[in-house]
Amino acid sequence: MSLNDEESKDGFSIKPVSSEQLQIAVGWGEKEGWNPGLHDAELYHKADPNGFFIGYLGDEPIASISAVRYNDTYGFIGYYIVHPEYRGKGYGLRIWKTAMAYLKGCAIGLDGVVAQQNNYKKSGFQVAYRNFRFEGKTKDVKELSIKHEHMMKPLDQVAQEDINTYAAPFYPVPREAFHHAWFAQADSRALSIVDKGRIQGVGVIRKAAQGFKIGPLWAETNEHAKSLLQALMKWAGPGQKMYLDAIDVNANAVKLAKELNMVCVFESARMYTAPVTPLPFERLYGVTSLEIG
Repeated sequence: MSLNDEESKDGFSIKPVSSEQLQIAVGWGEKEGWNPGLHDAELYHKADPNGFFIGYLGDEPIASISAVRYNDTYGFIGYYIVHPEYRGKGYGLRIWKTAMAYLKGCAIGLDGVVAQQNNYKKSGFQVAYRNFRFEGKTKDVKELSIKHEHMMKPLDQVAQEDINTYAAPFYPVPREAFHHAWFAQADSRALSIVDKGRIQGVGVIRKAAQGFKIGPLWAETNEHAKSLLQALMKWAGPGQKMYLDAIDVNANAVKLAKELNMVCVFESARMYTAPVTPLPFERLYGVTSLEIG
């Protein structure tokens, strides 16, 4: 029996969803304080159109989870939400098992909130590093001299092959199609620093439910990261809320956020069920997404 027509005796069913239906889960995420980007639902769905599930009690959606299968070796779980009215009744565990079954055979990653990390450990997940969400406000940098601004190019003016090559090390497995869509999304700015034909950094800022979210932010040096961050702030305009997810294993990323008077408002941890290809943490200044990695 497929997920589309499977229904338990108590009327609870789990079904794959379209990008439009995924907006239900994105809306719940907004209420949970996750502050999703305006176009996250459609972009996440493109990463794996079969990997998003909604749990229904009768016709009422009450739970969600994403299980993006990037290839046969790696997948990522996110958007694990049960509507508050239905928590503690076993529906979350049932949709969790659906996601885990969908990713069977893969090393699996997720970003777990502090309160749930022990529960994830019971399913075989181990902490790899911590994520800190920093909140701040964009400054009036209109007249600011940004050090590497003369070397910056909109990402759509950089050869796709060069972008793919530069982006590849920052994720455990290739996801070129997703990155291509992410960098080209509406209500966003995607910039690169290019020196002598070589990419030295990439940064993206996108409009969110509240303010703007920055991610990814990849850079070869601290100065490159700072220049990109300033340029992205400049695009957003002064006085806007901005959010950056930095990782604890890159102390320079945390230092940069604090230098810009950003404060930590949320903590989670990247967790895996099995070892994955090591990431270049010293060049990772901002996580792309806590929902699908």
